[in-house]
Amino acid sequence: MPRSELSSTTLKVLHTTTYRFNEHVRLLPHRLMLRPRESRELRLISCNVTVTPPAALTWAHDVFGNAIATATFQTTASNLMITSVAELQLDAVAWPVFDIAVSAMSYPFHYSDDDWTDLGALAFPQFSDTAGVLRNWARMFVRGSQTDTLSLLKDLSVGVSEAVRYQSREDEGTQTPVETLNRGWGSCRDFAVLFTEATRMLGFGARIVSGYLYNPEQRSIGSSGAGSTHAWAEVFVPGAGWITFDPTNRSLGGFNLIPVAVACDIRQTIPVSGSFVGSTSAFAGMSVEVFVTS
Repeated sequence: MPRSELSSTTLKVLHTTTYRFNEHVRLLPHRLMLRPRESRELRLISCNVTVTPPAALTWAHDVFGNAIATATFQTTASNLMITSVAELQLDAVAWPVFDIAVSAMSYPFHYSDDDWTDLGALAFPQFSDTAGVLRNWARMFVRGSQTDTLSLLKDLSVGVSEAVRYQSREDEGTQTPVETLNRGWGSCRDFAVLFTEATRMLGFGARIVSGYLYNPEQRSIGSSGAGSTHAWAEVFVPGAGWITFDPTNRSLGGFNLIPVAVACDIRQTIPVSGSFVGSTSAFAGMSVEVFVTS
């Protein structure tokens, strides 16, 4: 497909999260991040969130512009099911060309004072690297005193997948970048955090993105079917703006990615979070099902 050709696809995302309890519990407010982010490349046709038992939903936007729903309950329950159904049109360039500003074509470069101020925490590492393990690893991809900026970022993204073997993890939380490098394996969220933190070590502004991977031919890593939840990253480059990198799949651009949330720290992108009041043995388990279809 030519680089300038758009791939326009209408998609449906079904995301169901189910919690099971051994007794009736009192459900405290739950925070839901399930509404895809609209943009020039993504047009949201509809999005419906349903909760069982019934809950009052109030909507707001966080500091990053993510749509947040808060579910408030008035009854006890032994099961909680949260279902999001979104229909959207994804118009993305399969092989994007980025109009990078002349001042930023070669690394290192300096952000403008305004950009640097606005990027704020997005330009500073969020994890400790006292021994310099991550910084030294990231510096290996800098080819001399002047390096092509986009090539550097591409090499770094590919370098993540060369250094780390993909392994799905069902447990919560994310490994630190140094843990991922030392262990040599991780999930898509570990890949995204490693890449994001490495670019910040080099002075870039970067953010974590969570959402869905559309994988109809099942060629992409991170999905056992045609779609799944996924995590990737975006790096801010003057002129081009936010450039999407999926280090898990060594891909550039968002032609098969459906963003839901962007944040400084991946802990801020959890799709469903909340708590309950009950006995210590009340929680029986949870399950998540995601289908992305055209």
